[in-house]
Amino acid sequence: MLSGAFYALLAGFLGAVASSSAKLSLGADYLKEMCEAGLSRWTSGVPWTGRPGGATACDWLHIPLRLLCGGLLFTCNAVMWTFFSKALRHSSSSARATVTTTAANFISSAVLGRVIFGESHAALWWVGISLTLSGLLVLHGSTSQAPPQEEAKKK
Repeated sequence: MLSGAFYALLAGFLGAVASSSAKLSLGADYLKEMCEAGLSRWTSGVPWTGRPGGATACDWLHIPLRLLCGGLLFTCNAVMWTFFSKALRHSSSSARATVTTTAANFISSAVLGRVIFGESHAALWWVGISLTLSGLLVLHGSTSQAPPQEEAKKK
C-alpha cells in the first residue's frame, strides 16, 4: 500500500501540470510559438507552408492543441483531487497531507515553469519555498502521539 506522502506528492505534481495546461490553453500564443519552433527544427529551418499565401501549419494547429491542453487541465484536476483525498485518508494528519501537496505543487510549478515557459523566480520566492519545506520536514519528523483513551486500552 502506498503511503499518504506519496499520494500527496502525486497530487501536488498533477496540480502543477493542470495549471501549466491552463496557461498553455488560455494564455498568450505559447502553443503557436512552440509549434513554429518545433516545425522549424523539424524542417531544418525551411518554413513549411501548408496553404497558399505562406500560412504555416501552426496557424490552425494551435487550436486543437489548446483544446487538448484544456482537456488535460480537467483530467489532471480530477486525478489530482483523487490522489489528494487518498493522501488525506492515508496520512496521520490532514496538515501533513496538505503541506506535502502544497510543497510538491510549488516545486513542480517551478520546474515546469522553467522548462516549458523559461520562467525564473525571485529570491523571495525561494525563501518562501524553503520555509515551506522546513515546515514540511518538521511535520514529517514529528511523532504522532496516541490519544489518552488508546493508551489506557493498551495497559
